[in-house]
Amino acid sequence: MRLFGLPLVLPQIVAVLALASLYGNQGYVTLSLQKIGVDMPSIYGLTGILVAHVFFNLPLIVRIVLGALGAMPPEYDRLAHQLSLGAWARVIHIYWPFMRGSLFNAAALVFMLCVTSFTVVLTLGGGPRATTIEVAIYQALTFDFDVARAVVLTALQLLLTSISVGIFAFCGGELQSGLSLNTQRPMVERKSVWVRVLSVGAIMVCGVFIAAPFVAIVSKGLAADLIKLLGQETVRHAILTSFTLGFCAASLCVVLCLALCEGAVQAGARRRWLYAHASSLILVVPPIVLAAGWFLLLRPWVNIYAAAPYLVVVINAAMALPFAMRFLLPARQIAHDRQSRLCAQLGIVGFNKWRHILLPVLRGPMLIAFAFAFALSLGDLGVIALFGSEKVQTLPHLILQRMGSYRTNDAAGLAFILCCLTMALMMFVDRRSASTKAGDSS
Repeated sequence: MRLFGLPLVLPQIVAVLALASLYGNQGYVTLSLQKIGVDMPSIYGLTGILVAHVFFNLPLIVRIVLGALGAMPPEYDRLAHQLSLGAWARVIHIYWPFMRGSLFNAAALVFMLCVTSFTVVLTLGGGPRATTIEVAIYQALTFDFDVARAVVLTALQLLLTSISVGIFAFCGGELQSGLSLNTQRPMVERKSVWVRVLSVGAIMVCGVFIAAPFVAIVSKGLAADLIKLLGQETVRHAILTSFTLGFCAASLCVVLCLALCEGAVQAGARRRWLYAHASSLILVVPPIVLAAGWFLLLRPWVNIYAAAPYLVVVINAAMALPFAMRFLLPARQIAHDRQSRLCAQLGIVGFNKWRHILLPVLRGPMLIAFAFAFALSLGDLGVIALFGSEKVQTLPHLILQRMGSYRTNDAAGLAFILCCLTMALMMFVDRRSASTKAGDSS
């Protein structure tokens, strides 16, 4: 489950480079299959896009469904064992009622993530035969500078995502489900031999599929001249820019998230749902659509490339809100339920309430939300691809440029550096999350 948590924050540009090194024309898997006479389809096109999306979304679905199974009372397993129910009967009568809703929620979330995918399609699309509306918006603004077409495509993308969300909401799907990192394992029961063999086989296949790109990142990255890369002024500037923009975006995300949480706990029952789910609405609007909207709005008034850092910070903070809310809102709600009446009786309000009452409770979730938003902002390419320039260049944007100029060794080394940074933040989130859960249980 720790392995399946890594793709959630792995930058898409890094994963694309790793998948290309595995399944590309000179990839490890492709060359190995060619030796036994098996030809692999090209990674560039619809095949590569589907493989990349499965890599990102398979762990997400597993964690969502496993979290739903973790809510199942353990008495169900004991009763099934006493009744000597077989494996298939347990799936139909016990597991499926808990899995059904979570699978539909996972399908809704994965559908929206695929519809709003930009980096994967931009790098693996392979031409007009495999492209999306977001890539078309990017091409209309950067290459053709066709503002009218960009406006039409932006409206079409918003209409598509809005209709999709409406259909899933009408059927009972929730986009905000399953965005938490924490999962609980169901009770382990005794299984027959063939069920164990099938389970081990499925886990091994999925585990190898998810772990192979990370192995490719490490092997390709260590083969590159990392010292030479870090000695380049362009690389150091890109790392510094990524850290600066990521820190500002994560800070703004936490501030906005705290404001939404405060509104949610103070609002009435009818308005509380609006505050709690407002952050999830950002999933309907992809980053490239937000960037295109700001591009078209500010272009007549300001130098859009001079304002690029501010736009990147604001949009990345907004895109991280749904994930930060999953960490902060439950903690803020618990603090409100436990301490609001006592604070009112003692007259503790304002800054004193925040400093002495709320901050000790929210410090852990705030750090987790900050680190998670920081990791997401570090690996973002959707916004910086539209506003990036020689003066404002992040590490993912530099990787894309090196890939475009066929400097694959440099791109692999930069991808390894970016992967190490995001994985370090992910480890911090995981450790803080575990310590927060231990503190809550004690």
